[in-house]
Amino acid sequence: MTGLADDQQAITPEGLKALEAELAELEGPKRAELSKRIQAAREEGDLKENAEYHIAKDDQSHMETKILRLRERLRSAVVVEADGDAKVVAFGMPVTVTDLESGKKQSFTIVGPTEAKPAEGKLSSESPVAQALLGASPKDEVEVETPGGARRWRVDSLGG
Repeated sequence: MTGLADDQQAITPEGLKALEAELAELEGPKRAELSKRIQAAREEGDLKENAEYHIAKDDQSHMETKILRLRERLRSAVVVEADGDAKVVAFGMPVTVTDLESGKKQSFTIVGPTEAKPAEGKLSSESPVAQALLGASPKDEVEVETPGGARRWRVDSLGG
């Protein structure tokens, strides 16, 4: 799709901003808040039987793991901007389709796997639906394998 190396992940500019904001929140306010919880629990005395201390330390461990994963995602992220002049469905580009059986219209944006949110219409570029749509032009019909079975969709429009 984008000619990326195996250790790289395509991401939209919006996805990169969201990733950076989440990391900043965890490394700043969330880390400070957790540090205060641990300190307060430590001041309560015997750490062996201090449930609050152990819970806070577990939470800290989970948060630090999440921070490491987010940093890795950030290191491997390659921003791919949508080509507003493209004549076919491409990464980062909104697309509107019609289900030819039901007549239902849907809009999607094809994004990187780490920023996919199907309920919000953000489809992973690696998903079968995105794979079927990539490269299609308006008026093209594509067959899409979904969990509910094969569907035929018509590409109606590209862009926002």
